Amino acid sequence: MSTARNTLSVDPSDPPRRSPDLDVRDLEKRSRLMRIVSRLIAVSDLGCREIARRAGLPAQKVSDLLSGRLEHLSVEELQILYRTIDPQPTAH
Repeated sequence: MSTARNTLSVDPSDPPRRSPDLDVRDLEKRSRLMRIVSRLIAVSDLGCREIARRAGLPAQKVSDLLSGRLEHLSVEELQILYRTIDPQPTAH
């Protein structure tokens, strides 16, 4: 017999608590940008340190991106990296 108590009571009518870090739309946007920027870095003539320098970000941010550490980068940082690597807007 377990001596642990259920100290958490959940009311099913309560809306789920939201955390800014867990916003699904933000995560999806960061994931898409991460894939795009990672591909651009892979085909770029610039090195990772040069990309980071031009973007005004620490080289560790580019390393985190390439290692898949999405939680270490904001949407804004990913957009800066994207504009740094691909400054020409493409027509869709």
